[in-house]
Amino acid sequence: METKTCTDCGAEFKMTEKERDLYEKIKLAPPGICFYCRFRQHCAFWIFGKFRKGVSALSGDSIITVIPENVRFPIYTYAEWWSDKWTAMDYGQDYDPSRPFFDQLKELQEKIPRPHQMGNLNTNCEWCDDSWESKNCYLGRAVLRSEEVSYGYRVIDTKNSVDVTYCFIMDKSYDCLFCFNSYNLNYSRNSRNCIDSYFFFFFRSCTDCFMCWNVSNKSYCILNEQYTKEEYFKKIKEYDLGSHEQIESLKKDFEGIMQKSAVHRATYNISSETPKGNYLTNCEKCINCFQIEDSENVFNSVRGLKQETCIDMAGNWMIEASGNLSCCTECFDIRYSIWCEKVRYSEYCDLCYESEYIFGCVGVRKKKFCILNKQYTEEEYNKLREQIISDMKARGEYGKFPPYNMGLGSYNLTVGMMYLPNTNKEMIEKVGGYWEDIVEDVVDGLETKDLPDNIKDVTDDITTQALVCPMTGWRYNIAQHELEFYRQKNIPLPRVHFDVRTKERVKYLTVIEPFSATCMYCHKEVTTYYRPEWGYKNIACEECYLKEIM
Repeated sequence: METKTCTDCGAEFKMTEKERDLYEKIKLAPPGICFYCRFRQHCAFWIFGKFRKGVSALSGDSIITVIPENVRFPIYTYAEWWSDKWTAMDYGQDYDPSRPFFDQLKELQEKIPRPHQMGNLNTNCEWCDDSWESKNCYLGRAVLRSEEVSYGYRVIDTKNSVDVTYCFIMDKSYDCLFCFNSYNLNYSRNSRNCIDSYFFFFFRSCTDCFMCWNVSNKSYCILNEQYTKEEYFKKIKEYDLGSHEQIESLKKDFEGIMQKSAVHRATYNISSETPKGNYLTNCEKCINCFQIEDSENVFNSVRGLKQETCIDMAGNWMIEASGNLSCCTECFDIRYSIWCEKVRYSEYCDLCYESEYIFGCVGVRKKKFCILNKQYTEEEYNKLREQIISDMKARGEYGKFPPYNMGLGSYNLTVGMMYLPNTNKEMIEKVGGYWEDIVEDVVDGLETKDLPDNIKDVTDDITTQALVCPMTGWRYNIAQHELEFYRQKNIPLPRVHFDVRTKERVKYLTVIEPFSATCMYCHKEVTTYYRPEWGYKNIACEECYLKEIM
């Protein structure tokens, strides 16, 4: 075990022998900054911005994007970016050994256009970002193979649902977090295989239940009490679920149950061997990892799928023998790179596709032996690459991730704020990043306190009005299909902006800082990822949870 001091925040951090071995195996320089600062830097390239209208720098066509307005690079439509109307190689530049490499890479990055959105094979998903193979989705992010989903975030194989976050295989569901394979599930967390139910926490294979927790294979339960079918439906009629006031009261009661009655397993790791972290599914030897699926031998990583022999990763899918990456897909043996897909044997690349043996390139496609977007022979490439690495080592650059000033926008509009919410302007500006003080103009619109309490009293003209979020001042609208969904399911209109709703849900999933707790059954100390301010009283170690609850 080696103890080091983070050069960014000054905190001490430890590096295990296994970590050092993995760094050596995949030819990564050991880090000089702690895990949290590494992750924070990765997130500078992972935007969670507001949806806005704009225009393409190439054609002037209208676009909808989450990329902020005042960016350092041109923005093209996704179709234009992939067209033959331009080529990244036209911007190639010679390496200047007298200047820092990162300065040259940043200059190149600022010339290269970026697509207005990420995603492909969609139908009527213009108001989405990072959407793939989906249809009729609205204001969603990270959506895959889904249909008729609004305000979804990391949603896969889901239909006819609204306000769902980290949910897979859902249908006709509302306001759910980390729920799977369910139908008509509402206001629920950490549940799966459930039907026609409301306010669930850690439920498995249940039907027609209300306000329940830590229960499996049940029907017709309210507050964990068993009823007959007739009694259940009679009792449910006592609740006016179309009333905003009633729902808010139930949410408050539900949160009280979470604090005082529900039993929380120390971590939510499923079918995983020797895991250390949280929300790991089908993982083996994943250490200090969070929200990772189907992966093996991965260290210090957040949100990923099918990764093997990797370290220091954020938002990567299908990666092998790589490290220090942000938002890359289907890559092998790459390092210090951002937003690359199907790239191999490469370093310091941004937005590159189907390429190999490239170094310091931006936006190149189907290329080989390129440096700073300039073509070389194999011999020339290897010689120049070695020279650049030598120069970078002399300047203390090599082995570091691209700096904050190459980030894609202001840091306060990135995913990093969800995971490390205590990050502030001073911290980011100290390390050279961008921070935008968002000052909202006074806007006209209906204050949400003036909305009808009950969905049955909402008139059709609500879809023509702008609503003003009381927490942010941001305007938002109720779309026609959204109103129909609320009416059909008897759900009151939301009172705050959809991004506020998403962030409120996801906060229970994005804790990457460990806390100590005592198992309520065996009294041994356990590591957990529940913030103390949540006030959870009942926490069980994995062994006791499986024995006492499952």
